[in-house]
Amino acid sequence: MLRGKSRLNVEWLGYSPGLLLEKELLAPARAPRNPRGNENTLASTLKTLLFFTALMITVPIGLYFTTKSYVFEGALGMSNRDSYFYAAIVAVVAVHVVLALFVYVAWNEGSRQWREGKQD
Repeated sequence: MLRGKSRLNVEWLGYSPGLLLEKELLAPARAPRNPRGNENTLASTLKTLLFFTALMITVPIGLYFTTKSYVFEGALGMSNRDSYFYAAIVAVVAVHVVLALFVYVAWNEGSRQWREGKQD
């Protein structure tokens, strides 16, 4: 049995030895996790990965050729050699933007799943 100051601190927090025993006996059993939830999460993750893979391939290549022919050679009148250089810079920046978007989406998706898992 707790005496003195220790007992006061325990009871002040809302716990007493009798309540601890009652809470352990009356604690509800955890519900089993839904196996479909993992499949939906896996499908969502795969869709996100495939989407950003397609973006990683198409956006930099598309921007490279578009900016080379229409912007740098067409509108700005640069030489063929200079337009290669500047179009490559645009493509590299596009790769970094797509990667940053992927990290942002993956981070938010992971934190959302973590929060949903914590509520169970």
